[in-house]
Amino acid sequence: MKVKMSLEKGNEAIRDPQFGHKMHELLTQIKAETAYFTTICGHRGAYIVLNINDASEIPAISEPFFLWLGADVDYVPVMSPEDLAKGGPGIGAAVQKWG
Repeated sequence: MKVKMSLEKGNEAIRDPQFGHKMHELLTQIKAETAYFTTICGHRGAYIVLNINDASEIPAISEPFFLWLGADVDYVPVMSPEDLAKGGPGIGAAVQKWG
């Protein structure tokens, strides 16, 4: 998950002495595996690794970032090596048909 905070709401949020506590609480709520904070296109941002089992979880995960930080949120699905191994038959079928 990529989070790019708005400058205005990000400035407001970062001035709150409870910012760190609130961010920790949010990351715990969404069950983040890890989070890396950086800049994204000149804005405060983060890359957050989490496991989403169903697309219906996306709104509950995204809304706090939209509402609290005015953030742009993007999701980038990735696979573990185990997931890639499970996808092997599909890859083989695609190669047979299209490759």
